[in-house]
Amino acid sequence: MSRIVILIGSMRKDGNTDLLAKAFAEGASKNNIVEIVSVADYKVNPCIGCNSCFTREGNKCFQKDDMAEIYKKLKVADMVVIASPVYFYGISAELKAIIDRLHTPMRNEFRIKKLALMLVGAATLPELFDAIKLQYQLVLNFFHLEDAGMVLVKGVKDIGDIKGTKALDEAYNLGASINDEIPTFVKSTKEIEKVMG
Repeated sequence: MSRIVILIGSMRKDGNTDLLAKAFAEGASKNNIVEIVSVADYKVNPCIGCNSCFTREGNKCFQKDDMAEIYKKLKVADMVVIASPVYFYGISAELKAIIDRLHTPMRNEFRIKKLALMLVGAATLPELFDAIKLQYQLVLNFFHLEDAGMVLVKGVKDIGDIKGTKALDEAYNLGASINDEIPTFVKSTKEIEKVMG
């Protein structure tokens, strides 16, 4: 059983990215603890590259915004799922702001071992996801993370369009496939709570 945080990068509530992420969450929640963090619910300022977090107590960012809450969630996550609409071959600006704010020594406290990627784009160009996939692979390499899988959806624009595709089933099945066993040495409720943090 893992703790999974899904970072949703769409400001559009109940849009296609939301539906895709929720399908994954439904599948994953059968064997894991899942929490959705949507950029539509949090106000996160961009990183300004001041590096003050490298010297501040607790490596805290000087900016007073909702990123402090997101740090808390990521500190206890075993896996992160990036779910975003595609804008000009990139993830949303709001989601990028969250990712950029991880330029902090605080991330050394994270226990994240796996990463998954879910993208939704209106275009059908063959290279639509290439730039994001490259960045994703570089992050996997740099942090030595396991790729838990991808769901990439093209030709989806208006709210609800994704319902006519096989993508929701793919996302559900990917979520359901995340099934890390609790170590066999765990024998009591207290020990389970200790393992789960």
